[in-house]
Order: sequence, then structure tokens, then C-alpha cells
Amino acid sequence: MTPLIRSPALTARHGFFTREGGVSTGAYASLNCAVSGADDPAHVAENRERVRLALGGEALLGCTQVHGAAVETVMRAWAPGQGPRADGMVTAVPGLVLGVITADCAPVLFQDAGAGVVGAVHAGWRGAVAGVLEAAVAAMMALGATREGIVAAVGPCIRQVSYEVGEDLRDAVLAAGDGTGFFAPGRAGRWQFDLAGYCAARLAGVGRVDVVEADTCADAGRFFSHRRRTLAGGGAIGHQISAIVV
Repeated sequence: MTPLIRSPALTARHGFFTREGGVSTGAYASLNCAVSGADDPAHVAENRERVRLALGGEALLGCTQVHGAAVETVMRAWAPGQGPRADGMVTAVPGLVLGVITADCAPVLFQDAGAGVVGAVHAGWRGAVAGVLEAAVAAMMALGATREGIVAAVGPCIRQVSYEVGEDLRDAVLAAGDGTGFFAPGRAGRWQFDLAGYCAARLAGVGRVDVVEADTCADAGRFFSHRRRTLAGGGAIGHQISAIVV
């Protein structure tokens, strides 16, 4: 069985998948699900098929992620790699598996069980500041969800202890609103940013927010991580997937 992490807050079929349980090799080992990298396309296709089968959906969909605030309302499937430029998706169509790719950014999965609406968001700091999480809530409500009925789960991402940032990031977050409490002092001129906590705070007002306790940067055995790759001097990298289906 392909390893995955589930949130106790979500009752829909979903999973925050780890890097384990796939067929890719080398730097992409083993459940790399990014279609835009240099991994063997056949390996990526097999990995994504394992994710689809694990959740029992009819089609696994993904967007061309751009670290923005656009959210797509999904009514039909599209071919792998042909998704719109967006960082979130919502749907009320049964069988469509919504997947987001991450390697330190926060994957956030949503559902309103009563309305039969789900969503998936890729939330890096830029997307979170731009309002992608609020945009997903609004898109779900346009499909019949209610704010109090929406449950969100913030999945494995780089955690505060691993996420050293500079003044540019801190200034951008603070300029967007009250983000002061999400920065701990670090080295001179540096801070430790709580991305998971910041995402959860941006979702204040929905019915429930759960945060999965996992650090993608610190846990090399289970997760891909851009920050860990950068600290190691660069090179190829895979991406894990998080997905949900009505």
C-alpha cells in the first residue's frame, strides 16, 4: 500500500502522501508525482496512478502551480500536465481527485461534507499572502458549501524550526496583515517563519482547521524538501502529492 497521512478532521477520501511507495529512483525516489520535472515520465505516471488507486477516484488532476491566488472550479478531467495555471482547485463532481504538489510549501485540503464539496490548495508563503486559501473558501461557497461547514487540514510542510527567512519575506507577510506572531527570532537579520500556523490563521472563521505535525525539511526519509536540497548544494528533486476526492 502507498504510504499516506490522513487528517482526523477530514472524512472525505484523502491523503497527504509521503515520498515512499513509488517507482522513481535516484533523487526522485520514490513516489515523485511532479509531471514537470526531469524524472522518467513513465515512473511519474505510475506513481500518480498509485495515488489515484489509493483514493479510489476516476481521474487525478493537478494544476500548473504558480505561487499565486487563483483557484479553479473543476467540472471535468483534463490530461496530465494540461491543468490551468492556478494554485487551488475545488469541485463537487464525484470521482475527480484534486491533487497539489509540494516540497516544503503547505498542502491544504478542504471539505464540506454536507455540501459534497472538496478543495486542494498549494500554499507557499507567496500564495498564502496573496489570499489563495481565502479564495478556495470562496470558491467552495460558490458551489454550495458554508463557511461554518468547511473543514481544512494543513498538511506536511516546512516547519518553523527549519524555515529561516530574511527581511523580504517577513516584510511581505507583515504588510499583508497581522503576521507578527508567526516569526521567531533567529540569527542576526533572520527569522524563523511558522508557515503552517500562518496558513491556519488565514483560515480563521471556517468550521475547523487541523494542522498535521510533520516537517518536510527535517524528515528526509518521508518527504522531499527544496530547503534541504538547497542546503545540500542543489541538484534534482522530487515532489510529494496531497489529494482529496468527493
